[in-house]
Amino acid sequence: MSKADYAYEVLLEEIRTGQIPGGTALRAAAVAARLGVSVTPVREALRRLEKDRLISYEAHHGATVVDLGDEALAEFYGVRAVVEGLGARLAASRVTAVELADLRELHRSMAEAAAAGRLEELGAGSERFHLRIADIGGPAFLGQHARAVRASFPVPATASLWLDPEVAARQLEAHERILRALEEGDGTTAERVMIEHVEAGAVHRREHGASPA
Repeated sequence: MSKADYAYEVLLEEIRTGQIPGGTALRAAAVAARLGVSVTPVREALRRLEKDRLISYEAHHGATVVDLGDEALAEFYGVRAVVEGLGARLAASRVTAVELADLRELHRSMAEAAAAGRLEELGAGSERFHLRIADIGGPAFLGQHARAVRASFPVPATASLWLDPEVAARQLEAHERILRALEEGDGTTAERVMIEHVEAGAVHRREHGASPA
């Protein structure tokens, strides 16, 4: 990994997880000193983040992390629902027995973590579950697009909806319904449940400020 790639990956993760909140000014020299690299790779990383629309440049202020509001939140979940719903519909006709078994194992591990109270593990598990289905449904494009959509919206990791035991139970039940639809080859139901599942996350995020997992 080049120094520019390193700086980009660190800043991207920090912005995505809310460690660097919206509205924060990013000074190349300060970031370079913190990461132990020169200013040049940091500037390159900032240019890439600007293309990702995660930072903006303003006169006399330099680079600032974009502060996304309610309209961006609604758009984010809307795009996710469409992309991941389509992925589920296509996956119903393409998923193999091995892939279903892998999804089942992932779901089982999440259920066990929830039962043991390890709720902090569920957000990452959910992301793997969703992206795996998108990969199965659209290996040429959808999986990559689903990842790009998720990477475009900063989220605080400590505010995951999966940290609420009651919400987590409902979300796991939705995963179970999606799995049943995939097993039955029912693309219509898989898409509908996936869309409802993602939209439920949007409602929770608007009401509680939770992360989109």
